[in-house]
Amino acid sequence: MKIALAAAPIPKGLSQGLLNLERLVRQAAQQEARIVCFPESYLPGYPGMGFDPEDLSPKKLAKGLERAKAIARQSSIAIILPMDGFVEGKLMNLVYVIDSSGDVQGFQTKNQLDPSEDDYWTAGTERQLFQIDDLTFGIVICHEGFRYPESVRWCARRGAQLVFHPHFGGSNITGETLTTFLSPQNPYYEKAMMMRALENGIFFASVNYSSKYPESASAVFAPDGTCLDYQPYGKEGVLVVDIDLHQATGIYAKRLGPDLYKD
Repeated sequence: MKIALAAAPIPKGLSQGLLNLERLVRQAAQQEARIVCFPESYLPGYPGMGFDPEDLSPKKLAKGLERAKAIARQSSIAIILPMDGFVEGKLMNLVYVIDSSGDVQGFQTKNQLDPSEDDYWTAGTERQLFQIDDLTFGIVICHEGFRYPESVRWCARRGAQLVFHPHFGGSNITGETLTTFLSPQNPYYEKAMMMRALENGIFFASVNYSSKYPESASAVFAPDGTCLDYQPYGKEGVLVVDIDLHQATGIYAKRLGPDLYKD
């Protein structure tokens, strides 16, 4: 099954984000991917990216979601869409799962916020799995996957063959220029991606923005920890990887003995 990661540019707002979304979704579909995942909080953008605060209005967000559903339907591809949304009147960092017919299967909230996000979003409390074609998958968002491996293990122990990990790390203004994927001198993020796959025995697909100074690449790791492919730093585009779902046994997640870790 072909999956795609959209290493998208930082949008200046909801309208530009939707234009980028349509272009990159079309590219993924042309390469016969069945599902494409975008970076964290892609619509209208991560806090501090400079979008108009009006883009966060419930009305505009609802219109943006309707447009994304139409894009999925027109290209006959499922979209994993990180997008802010209101749940019971509270603003949350969440990810919609839109199938190839343009229907929303559901959404996953970010349940473990970074401390810097506590005053911006409300943390979610629930986690679930999703199904697209033959793929059973979970979603963990940025900080969760990097610092809370339990979030990925939860998915793997319940049958997820793959976990999508939309994240944001980097800047268009300042930062270090990374040159070598998985270099010991890089921030730890890429090593964490590898471990989330290896320690569970599932695929791990992590996608970042194509900023000027990224702190990590977009990459897909196999259940044995091998990197199947990655997107060059700062390069916008769609990374398409053909994965063999039979390799995702979840062996190490299934062997966990929870009784060994009781308080």
